[in-house]
Amino acid sequence: MKIIVCGAGAWGTAVAISAAAHPDRHAVTLWARSSAQLQAMQAARCNARYLPGAPFPAALQLAGGDAEELLARAQASDLVVLAAPMAALRGLLSTLGSCRAPVAWLCKGFEASPPNSGLFGLLGHEIRAQVAPDLIAGVLSGPSFAQEVAAARPTALVAASEHAAVRDALVQAFHGPSVRVYANDDIVGVEVGGAVKNVLAIATGLCDGLALGLNARAALITRGLAEMTRLGLALGARVDTFMGLSGLGDLVLTATGDLSRNRRVGLLLAEGRTLDEAVASLGHVAEGVYCARTVVQRARLLGVEMPISEGVVSLLDGSRTPAQVVAALMERDPAVEGA
Repeated sequence: MKIIVCGAGAWGTAVAISAAAHPDRHAVTLWARSSAQLQAMQAARCNARYLPGAPFPAALQLAGGDAEELLARAQASDLVVLAAPMAALRGLLSTLGSCRAPVAWLCKGFEASPPNSGLFGLLGHEIRAQVAPDLIAGVLSGPSFAQEVAAARPTALVAASEHAAVRDALVQAFHGPSVRVYANDDIVGVEVGGAVKNVLAIATGLCDGLALGLNARAALITRGLAEMTRLGLALGARVDTFMGLSGLGDLVLTATGDLSRNRRVGLLLAEGRTLDEAVASLGHVAEGVYCARTVVQRARLLGVEMPISEGVVSLLDGSRTPAQVVAALMERDPAVEGA
């Protein structure tokens, strides 16, 4: 199978390494936007900037230059994987309208809405419907840190799409000795889980940074899952999706794992760092910062209550301190748990 991974950040690199090491001997090409990064990877045979310590399999090919030209050569039997941040997904999809190969993106989040526009940001499948409605596409999601996937540690992922051809291609590409891939046709639920868990991980990092204890962390994760599910159902998802890998699984990993960038943002904010300082220290994108406002905006438009996500937005906007966010959550009126 021929696989093109477009984007050489940590996650794109990890996915490319995993596919290139697959027993089926896939022909994998990793495309880098930066010519300097491409040259560095070619010389070192690893991505020292984003994924140090993870050598490339001998079969992994590298490419740069015009991505549109590279992707235009993809055949119906190939697979195109878009490994770019949410902010870049619209532009990439707009160049792929005539692509014959199945396409999958790796980013998790809502597209940020233009300031003061009155518009709201979209999930990946909604962007695809706008800019490339004929594209056969979906998302690869689930609880996964790039370092562990590149090191071939056991991982379970979800291939979500309304198109069986996309789900089948993702299973064929990545299901193997160290990665299990489960197919799911509820792309709405899978994408909502992947987006909202990043916001909730900031809240959990805040909780841990303030040393509120394990009781508080457990409560936050559980009530966060309820928020995620409410939003997903309002957008047309199935409830069972949120008890699976892309819901509960990804939330637990991102909210508690030391490799989580979004959790790290919460930890740094609890220490008194500014948002700019916290983000700058990461060296990578923290999608929860990027999409938190859109999560809350869409929830409000749908009449969905999401107090934890609202608290994260107030923290990111600087309208509340970490202590004030916690106090506001604890001062809420009593409620029935299933509400």
